[in-house]
Amino acid sequence: MVSIVSLWLPILVSAVFVFIVSSVIHMVLKYHNTDFKTVPNEDQVMAALRPFNIPPGDYMMPRPADAAAMKTPEFQAKCKQGPVIGMTVYSSEMFNMGPSLVMWFLFSVVVSVFAAYVAGRALPAGAEYLAVFRFTGVTAFVGYAVANWPNSIWYKRSWTTTLKNTFDGLVYGLVTAGAFGWLWPSS
Repeated sequence: MVSIVSLWLPILVSAVFVFIVSSVIHMVLKYHNTDFKTVPNEDQVMAALRPFNIPPGDYMMPRPADAAAMKTPEFQAKCKQGPVIGMTVYSSEMFNMGPSLVMWFLFSVVVSVFAAYVAGRALPAGAEYLAVFRFTGVTAFVGYAVANWPNSIWYKRSWTTTLKNTFDGLVYGLVTAGAFGWLWPSS
């Protein structure tokens, strides 16, 4: 068993490596540029919604008050008439990337802490590289990728986007595993 405190270096190094790799994925490879479609007549749709001053948040239209309301003819008619929408409204400051980048790095630290915890409970100091790689890699993959799947299952997020995010999670898991395998304490 290895204490989580003694794994602070691989935790931080793996988070830094994931941050760098994710930056390359999003700024150089750019395969996520197609994750969102442009709404037809975007300017008109934005102009139509602007007077409502919708506060930032997650919304669904039409939205039933409860499960019983979903069965009413009025609700079913709204759905048939459409559009049926799930949307997130951002503040006008959404393009300030600073806070999101800080939160992404902190999330990467948290995923690495969980990977450290699982591997630290299962493996001794001086464990073989491949054993460390397996435990930390699988844990990090689950943290980065699997949590995205319910968004496609329940909220109809594009499966293509989810599969791209899953691939990213695999890469981040491998990077995390490599850092832990490299920096695992020898004794």
